Amino acid sequence: MLEATLYNPEFWKHLSIPFVAGIIGWATNWVAIKLTFKPLEFVGVRPVLGWQGIIPSKAGKMAEIFVDKTMFRLGTLKELFLSMEPELISGHISRVMDGRMEAYTDEILYLRHPRVWRLLPRPVKESVYERVRQEMPKLVERLMANAADEIEDLIDFKHMLVTRLEGDKVLLNRLFLEAGSEEFKFIVRSGLYFGFLFGLIQLTVWIFYKSWWVLPAFGIFVGYATNWLAINMIFRPLHPRRVWRWTIQGLFLRRQREVAAVWCKLVSTEIITLQHIIYAMLYGARAERAKELIKRHIRPVADRVIETYRPAAQVVVADETLDEIRDSVGEKAVAVSTDPFDHWPFNRDRAKRAEELLRERMESLPPREFQDLLRPCFEEDEMKLILTGAFLGLLAGIGQLVFVFGGV
Repeated sequence: MLEATLYNPEFWKHLSIPFVAGIIGWATNWVAIKLTFKPLEFVGVRPVLGWQGIIPSKAGKMAEIFVDKTMFRLGTLKELFLSMEPELISGHISRVMDGRMEAYTDEILYLRHPRVWRLLPRPVKESVYERVRQEMPKLVERLMANAADEIEDLIDFKHMLVTRLEGDKVLLNRLFLEAGSEEFKFIVRSGLYFGFLFGLIQLTVWIFYKSWWVLPAFGIFVGYATNWLAINMIFRPLHPRRVWRWTIQGLFLRRQREVAAVWCKLVSTEIITLQHIIYAMLYGARAERAKELIKRHIRPVADRVIETYRPAAQVVVADETLDEIRDSVGEKAVAVSTDPFDHWPFNRDRAKRAEELLRERMESLPPREFQDLLRPCFEEDEMKLILTGAFLGLLAGIGQLVFVFGGV
């Protein structure tokens, strides 16, 4: 009896049903995840024949959701900047500038009247250099303290973040992929498990009712249900619940500390870095405010340096030219303001401070707010992903009907 069953082709055809259902569930979930992030740019013929990853296709909107639902809950720009310790930043700037101060001074004065500066005795030049060195640390300290107080006015924080993420879709994808790496793996694996279980139900129905529509219909159901179940198991239940001997909670929510460690490191080293803050300050939407702040602090220093220079130069240099030098000092200060922040080790050290603040805040978020870190990845087009799974399941069911059972 057993031998006859094993050699019966119909037995193997029927046995294939749950396994095919498992493969359908795995494949539809795998495709759904891939379609969420890939391709980065639209591939096909617009407007309807083609595809672009859901996250990249709505980069601006997704970036805004990230800022509004996550970043603004973790800290203000001022808090992040203060966590980087402006007093240490001041010291770093002074050290970097000190080594370049003579070159900067030579450039400014030589540009305005090269003959005079070239002919000045070395002791006079040294006195100018020394005055600049004396003034610089105090200048930088006052400037950084003022910038910290006014940073919310100097930088449009939301514009800075949205511009950064909208312009780098790979980085935007990484925000979700690295935060939800385990959840995405679960979605793919669960498709296999759930698909197989649903396939057993499908097999039972097929044994007693061999109608042509059963396999395609179950294909739709398997593709739809595996996606729906996997997504909901990630985020539900919101709070831990005791079920007999087990405590259950959404898979993503259970990993809050682990996710916070990975995600905050990414944000602090590649999105909200000291370098990006300074660049946003000098070249962002409110750049003129920052440049005026720098010039306002530079003017008194420039005046004192010029007073050191004037006695030796005023015989051949008009007061108007000295005024031009004062303006040049301000312009040069703005131009070289980003130079100290091209130093990767210092940026990395400041990033660690910001990471500590972000991580502490994220670990303490209530579950409903924490889920917003990953939920928008699915929520924006969740039904589209589920229906895509259902459509792929339909195709697989039709294929099974035609190629395995000969169309019945």
